Amino acid sequence: MLRKAGGNWVVGDRFFDCDVELDALEERVRDGTHTLLTAQRRMGKTSLVRELLRRLEESGKFGTVFVDLEAAATPADAVAEIGAQAQSVHGAGRRIRRNFTGLFERAGERVEELSLVDMRVKLRAGLDAGNWMQKGDGIVAALAHGNRPMVLAIDELPILVNRLLKGEKDHVTEAGRRAADEFLSWLRKTGQAGQGRVTMILSGSVGLEPLLEQAGLSAHANILSPYDLKPWSQETAVSCLGELADCYQIDLPPAIRQEMCKRLRCCIPHHVQMFFDRLHEHLRHARRKHAQPRDVEWDYLHEMLSVRGQMDLQHYQTRLAAVLGREGYRMALELITATAIGGCLEGNVVDRYRQYYRTISADHGSRGPSVDDALRLLEHDGYLEHEGGGYRFVSGLLEDWWRQRYCRDFLPSYEVPGSRRRPGQ
Repeated sequence: MLRKAGGNWVVGDRFFDCDVELDALEERVRDGTHTLLTAQRRMGKTSLVRELLRRLEESGKFGTVFVDLEAAATPADAVAEIGAQAQSVHGAGRRIRRNFTGLFERAGERVEELSLVDMRVKLRAGLDAGNWMQKGDGIVAALAHGNRPMVLAIDELPILVNRLLKGEKDHVTEAGRRAADEFLSWLRKTGQAGQGRVTMILSGSVGLEPLLEQAGLSAHANILSPYDLKPWSQETAVSCLGELADCYQIDLPPAIRQEMCKRLRCCIPHHVQMFFDRLHEHLRHARRKHAQPRDVEWDYLHEMLSVRGQMDLQHYQTRLAAVLGREGYRMALELITATAIGGCLEGNVVDRYRQYYRTISADHGSRGPSVDDALRLLEHDGYLEHEGGGYRFVSGLLEDWWRQRYCRDFLPSYEVPGSRRRPGQ
């Protein structure tokens, strides 16, 4: 029976209507296709990949390794994480440890008693800027020589690539570009060398392609076949709400469920479940089981758009800051806020922003992201979509939240001569 997922990744019977996506990804794995999984925020990419790996392991035909690079800052960190997670693969751990000659013998500990954290620390101690590539080759070779084909799922790769690319001023530096190029070249070579034995699935909470395009490294993605995870249709979201209502014994008529989806406009699974959770709690406190239209309006305005709701939506903002840097982040805030105020960011307004930020960059010798860089990221990651000659919000929830949070007393920077004012400042 379907139950609330909260903010965690989900598995097994907590999944809803993902059979098509899981079948498609499994087919890609069986074909040996390296996949770049793309989607909007909060679409459940990590949950989908983990469930795929669980099913593949359960079939007995594949071995699997899941690696999260969110905390990695260097290629050596990434290789250590892959090696640590690969220890659980039958036979691979022993082959990997042989590649780190003397490291574990000197440790004086029983290897099987080491925790994942300890294993990561020990592997990292044996890696440096001069040998991470050779050691990484050994780890992947150890996976490839097992008795089953391997699936190597790497989450948050774009976060690491972004860290490698950017210097102290959040701009792409030449040294950063070389470092990212070296790591991505290794990953590309690894994918080509392991074809048929090691299949990669790459994903992240920010888009990889806009980062590579900004840095002129797009060629590194040519061994990856993109798979775009789409939001739910309204029909699917209405059905999910119905199953949740049945599980928690709530009377949630179809018209009420449709109104909830209409408010969201874009039915991102996390937002659908978040809306149900708010409504469920509201009815619990009211000691009622039957939802009414006024409940939907109240919960949307006072819960989904409240301070508590903003804690969930704040994730959209923090990822922008991480990828675009200070200047690009302020630019993106301005573009999104202008869209929220007008309901559409018209082409002539975009042109005015281009001219304004070109002037700012020339005056200060800045080499940060351009307006077009910011718009590409906003479009790729599901904030805005191109419509006609301009841009509009994809999500009604995000648009209403942004309008409430930023649009009060807002004036475009290009209308205030000499101003450096930005939303959020």
